[in-house]
Amino acid sequence: MTETENIRDVVIVGSGPAGWTAAIYSARAGFEPLVLAGTLEAGGALMTTTEVENFPGWPEGVLGPDLMERLQTQAERFGAQVEYEDAVELELDGEVKTITTESGVYRARVVILALGSAYRKLRLDREAEFSGKGVSYCATCDGFFFKGKEIAVVGGGDSAVTEALFLARFGSTVHVIHRRGELRASKVMADRLLAEPNVEVHWNKVVTALHGEATLESATLTDTVTGETSTLPVSGLFVAIGHDPRSAIVRGEVAVDDAGYILVDEPSTRTNAPGVFAAGDVVDHTYRQAVTAAGSGCRAALDAQSYLEGLA
Repeated sequence: MTETENIRDVVIVGSGPAGWTAAIYSARAGFEPLVLAGTLEAGGALMTTTEVENFPGWPEGVLGPDLMERLQTQAERFGAQVEYEDAVELELDGEVKTITTESGVYRARVVILALGSAYRKLRLDREAEFSGKGVSYCATCDGFFFKGKEIAVVGGGDSAVTEALFLARFGSTVHVIHRRGELRASKVMADRLLAEPNVEVHWNKVVTALHGEATLESATLTDTVTGETSTLPVSGLFVAIGHDPRSAIVRGEVAVDDAGYILVDEPSTRTNAPGVFAAGDVVDHTYRQAVTAAGSGCRAALDAQSYLEGLA
């Protein structure tokens, strides 16, 4: 492992809309930021999203990976450096912070945390066993493998509806399993889902068990009102019940709330550690949209600029 001798002005940990936007603004301000974009998670959640229809400036929609590629290209055009590494340890106290990866150690006056969030799981017995063998958290990654088969999607928000609409291209029937009696998704998305001929919604149901030999074969559904159980034969089950913030690596270094979201001094992006700022889904309980993440990345870069100018 090598340790860089120079102290950078800005290191951005994470990518996605927040990280890339922070990089664009920091680079244009002349700080030559380093983006530790990650390995498997490089680009954030939008790397596994098909068509993004609600990002401003894209009236015809844009594929998630294409949008992230364009943001990265824009950041690099202005002088951002990108390394596909994961931070394994961060020391964020003091004027100079230390970020350790598997291959090196970086030092910076400012760290912007754009760590994003992770797929939330059902926490059922055999869920891990069936992961990749019928259970998935990414329709765009795995939907093709279930062509002509019975598929289930767990959830009722925009993410679940997006997954179900995508899977409707492949599955003989897509079963949407929702614990409530109405969808939480936006009306436009809900209407689109309910109009799909091969989508069936199971209201007031939760998945309580998974069954199969080598691969998933069925799921037990429990009615949240009556408690009655039923068996749903499915080959694929896609979990879309939300995300948890990826803040484990910085707990103890910056303050987080009970749910693990990094606390910032709203409306700024300042954490309780001087020179450390946080943006995107690792902060956002409420909106969790690409455009709001990008906006918070902008704010983090501007806050970082003000902090650095104060050190001069």
